[in-house]
Amino acid sequence: MGDRWHVEVDRSVCIGSGMCVGTAPDGFTLDTARQSHPTHPDTDANEKVLEAAEGCPVEAITITLADSGEVVFPPED
Repeated sequence: MGDRWHVEVDRSVCIGSGMCVGTAPDGFTLDTARQSHPTHPDTDANEKVLEAAEGCPVEAITITLADSGEVVFPPED
């Protein structure tokens, strides 16, 4: 059984570029204010969602393991 992730978007940081939606259209949507929202905040580990987080120009997307809260992205320094 694979990992479960919890995906969050910090809307105070999100600039509405839409890159996350373009990269992972099943993982993110933009609201009418062009703010990103995870389609499924708790989801199975997904390469496209990780790619979207990595490609966010302002690093507004955080991914943690759903069961432990351990950070998947962004990597801790």
